[in-house]
Amino acid sequence: MYWRQATFGELEQSAQVRREALERILPRLRIADRCALEGRFLVVRGDLRTYRIHLGSANILMEPDDAYLCIVQSRRAGEGKVFLPFEDDRLSLILSKAFLLAADTEITDPSIRAQIERSA
Repeated sequence: MYWRQATFGELEQSAQVRREALERILPRLRIADRCALEGRFLVVRGDLRTYRIHLGSANILMEPDDAYLCIVQSRRAGEGKVFLPFEDDRLSLILSKAFLLAADTEITDPSIRAQIERSA
């Protein structure tokens, strides 16, 4: 219970600012029609599932059962990062995950695919 509250709970000030930035950025993205801001989450509609990315922790819950989706960031410097004209590594991570999940049928990583398909 503590872990879930700590990783999916209310947004701190930095995450509130991140949400405001996303409000301006999202309409300009090619995945805009698959994304929506709902409370403390960026909701991304893939073809296989719908995903909720927490704006504070960047952790992901999958609908309809709120199963946790673990996506580990690449260890190679700069790989998978979205360039932003300001410094916010968490926002870059959130956007990278959003682009990945919006095209969930194209994901080839077996560990990610297994999690998505496990209870879809």
